Amino acid sequence: MIRIAIDCMGGDHGLPVTVPAAVVFCRKQPLASILLVGNAPEIEARLAGVAADVRERLRVVHASEVVTMDDPVEVALRRKKDSSMRVAATLVKEGEADACLSAGNTGAWMAISRYVLKTLPGIDRPALTASIPNGQGGATTMLDLGANVDCSAEHLLQFAIMGAALVSALEGKERPRVGLLNVGEEVIKGNDVVKEAAELLRASSLNFRGNVEGNEIFRDSVDVVVCDGFVGNVVLKATEGLAKMIGGMMSYEFKRDLPSKLSGLAAKPVLDRLRELFDSRRYNGAALLGLRGVVFKSHGSADAFAFGWALQRTYDAVAGNLRARTTEAMAALASGPTTAPQEVRAS
Repeated sequence: MIRIAIDCMGGDHGLPVTVPAAVVFCRKQPLASILLVGNAPEIEARLAGVAADVRERLRVVHASEVVTMDDPVEVALRRKKDSSMRVAATLVKEGEADACLSAGNTGAWMAISRYVLKTLPGIDRPALTASIPNGQGGATTMLDLGANVDCSAEHLLQFAIMGAALVSALEGKERPRVGLLNVGEEVIKGNDVVKEAAELLRASSLNFRGNVEGNEIFRDSVDVVVCDGFVGNVVLKATEGLAKMIGGMMSYEFKRDLPSKLSGLAAKPVLDRLRELFDSRRYNGAALLGLRGVVFKSHGSADAFAFGWALQRTYDAVAGNLRARTTEAMAALASGPTTAPQEVRAS
């Protein structure tokens, strides 16, 4: 049984999303047990009528405080010590849950998770990672996405190790392809930090495919793309904005006049498949890697469908032994340099 603690009060919607998503997930996944953390009377009221076989795997854990989306990190971390966020992370620390998930305040969730769980040996900073659709029916894992704006070459190496461990856990790939985001594929390209990181990656045992440019994120040429949090966050937000713009333009063009509407009807099956393929809700669930516990972050505006996908990713990370894989990879790095195969270009 895999136990997941949910901060039920977090996010833009809170209980109307988190509780129904947890119920549906438990119906689909018989080996899941969910700890619903938050205002116990309110949670219990929303569980009325749930079938007994599902209800027995939904445990309510009371928390008297809520971290709002506008709370400063200091308030969330120092003053609200009985928040649903803090209790959920503590359940993982105390071994009562295998992972925790929140849709709440990102900065507060990262700070609380790091404070409560601490980092794994060899990890200096946790990294935020998510999957981006690559247009080939799959997704590319990218990190860091904003947890660390300024990074050293050693940090980028650690991100690569953590990202590879995540892909191995979620997708079963034992040697995921790793690329370093740069302004060009050539070895001489990039700033000093990126150049040094490339040298460290080449000397590691990772399946390093060299420098990759931004367009490689969407070409399935690598499984993991590594960058600092400043660049990663800009890429993520730009990608989200571009996707919305293209979707809006297509909708407008297919409704512009009668011939366009008829063309839209003819193309509807293809458009529906594309809409499903690039539905951002199916990629919801960002992992906060490098902690002594499995921690995931859902998008704050997620609906129940999207939150369910974040739950599934959290479950899969535990089932795939994410923490053990990361620990083993960091231990191998600490044991000394290895001789890696010759770098292979992503293109």
